[in-house]
Amino acid sequence: MNTFFRPLGQALIGLGLLFAAGCNNLPESSPSTAGTAASPGQPAAAPAPPPPQAYEKAVLSAATALLGNAKLPPEGTPARQRYAVVIDPLVDGMTGAQSVTTQSMGARLTKLMREQYPQYDVQPFSAGNVAKSPFVLIGTFTGVNAQRQTAGQREAYRICLALADLRSGKLVSKGLAFALPEGVDPTPLAFFRDAPAWSDDPATQGYIKTCQGTKAGDPINPLYLDRILAATQIAEAIDAYNAGRYRDALDLYSAALATPSGNQLRVHNGIYLANWKLGRKADAQAAFAKIVDFGLEQRRLAVKFLFRPGSTAFVPDPKLSGPYPTWLNTIAKRTAAGSSCLEITGHTSPTGPEPLNERLSQLRADVVRDRLARDAPTLSKRMIATGMGSRQTLIGNGRDDATDALDRRVEFKVIGC
Repeated sequence: MNTFFRPLGQALIGLGLLFAAGCNNLPESSPSTAGTAASPGQPAAAPAPPPPQAYEKAVLSAATALLGNAKLPPEGTPARQRYAVVIDPLVDGMTGAQSVTTQSMGARLTKLMREQYPQYDVQPFSAGNVAKSPFVLIGTFTGVNAQRQTAGQREAYRICLALADLRSGKLVSKGLAFALPEGVDPTPLAFFRDAPAWSDDPATQGYIKTCQGTKAGDPINPLYLDRILAATQIAEAIDAYNAGRYRDALDLYSAALATPSGNQLRVHNGIYLANWKLGRKADAQAAFAKIVDFGLEQRRLAVKFLFRPGSTAFVPDPKLSGPYPTWLNTIAKRTAAGSSCLEITGHTSPTGPEPLNERLSQLRADVVRDRLARDAPTLSKRMIATGMGSRQTLIGNGRDDATDALDRRVEFKVIGC
């Protein structure tokens, strides 16, 4: 169910519309088949994935496999040769968001390489450094259930690390481990907590697909490779926003948007948020329209709404729900301007009785549909609303706070009429 979390700093999260991160939802290895012999003429069963470890030990295991087993070209390199490495910030493998834990993992990997792997020269993730074609380290941190699938109640976290050679365009190493949830803080960083929208972004897809479901020797996903220069500016902009430097963040997001691969959801979200924080409401509204257009082009859009617990009413705090009428009006008018129809599906987190979850998700989807129809009457016959309850969670940790807000969402899928 959608239980309201109280700290104001965890605001702007609640219900959302759909996101599909484009990640490989299957585990890196299939569930354990130990003790099962392969039938004659049949391929051997895949090896069992490693068991979950304490979080700190799991991070070290994945990092050791990644850094110690890397095949570093070229042969005959002098013994003192060092390899330049940049780290593109690690993300959640389902949502693409950065969290307290993914941020700390990045810092730990940097420290580990500098202290124990002198062959790696860790450099800032900047456009200038990326232009020199270094190695780039990426990683995903994903909640999984007992069968190591990204569905149902999550009981562990899959750590997937990849080291890619930008010069050859291929992966040179992978690291995999599973961590127990104790000691993990999946709270989103400020930018991802505040972002009003979420959609199926090719840039995020490319990052996640490069890390997940791959092996050493595989090519870097072109969706990621083509956008990595823009990613350096976006990473700097996110850091500026997280630090409260909104003017700097706006300049950096705007610069990223001007690049050939800058049309990304993170950029549009950032321009909206920075303008809103700077009190530029007209500019923020224009930026939100770009967010909606981006989502409609991807045929899936996520806008976060915060509902009162067990209710179909938005929270009454104007600091939280004040922009909602404008958001809904913009979604309605931008959608009505096209010819497609919308499938609106409500979702909840897995806590509470499932029949009640399904009913509440249906009612909230109905409310959103009716609000859109009121703002754009021509949409009334082009929308359907359904309730999914908690059967399609994206996070699945059952915390009912800022960490799993996207489980309490309403999906807007663009469909044919």
